[in-house]
Amino acid sequence: MTACLTVAPCAHAQSDHVLRLSTTTSTENSGLLGYLLPAFEAKTGMKVNVISVGTGKALELGKNGDVDVTLVHARKLEDKFVAEGWGIDRHDVMYNDFIVAGPTADPAGVRGSHDVIAAFRKIAAANVKFISRGDNSGTDVMEKAYWRQAGTRPVGANYVSAGLGMGEVLNMAAELKAYTLTDRATYGAYKAKTGLAILVEGDKRMFNPYGIIAVNPAKHKGINYKGATALIEWITSPEGQAKIASFKPEGEQLFFPSAK
Repeated sequence: MTACLTVAPCAHAQSDHVLRLSTTTSTENSGLLGYLLPAFEAKTGMKVNVISVGTGKALELGKNGDVDVTLVHARKLEDKFVAEGWGIDRHDVMYNDFIVAGPTADPAGVRGSHDVIAAFRKIAAANVKFISRGDNSGTDVMEKAYWRQAGTRPVGANYVSAGLGMGEVLNMAAELKAYTLTDRATYGAYKAKTGLAILVEGDKRMFNPYGIIAVNPAKHKGINYKGATALIEWITSPEGQAKIASFKPEGEQLFFPSAK
């Protein structure tokens, strides 16, 4: 067993073989990362440490130099992150879509709608609860944009800002017989547990693209840029893209490759 006698060499050795990835709760909760990363780790000999949070927090970790690479889904926030110089080498990775989930009884009467803004107006007008992520995640950013377009929002106790991840919000919606906006992948992972129904889907405004961005090594010492580049190259390669496409829990494809 080799002792680590000096801080710098050991820290450097660790940074070469350990990659810190911040990502959204959807990639973790759905089981996608557990499916993808072992293949990357086996190929490169690197260990990927995953921090699963909302997109806003995931990008903040990049700004602070606490991670080497980030995989998120809020294009405006991603572009700002790159424009401000915190991230480089952004690439499209995959997409899925958002859906509105809620109680099977559907008291707001939105079932079957393909117009998310009209559905949000009906939810706001009905005496029903809506659970918001409230965590500046990609889902939260999109939900707030829908309410702005709708020009209304549920009032008082009918609008619950949870400050939680998607899985926890789905559980809360099930308990409170409430509506929520969710990505399809996390909904699929929690469907059996919550019994929530898909009520609104198919609006082109519910498209949900994911991007991967390396943290700019010029901003922070100790960023594993080599490892970040290796992950970006692998996940956007034909091998990585095929692996994403083949992730089909219970036979349903939850993410669709989109690397150019």
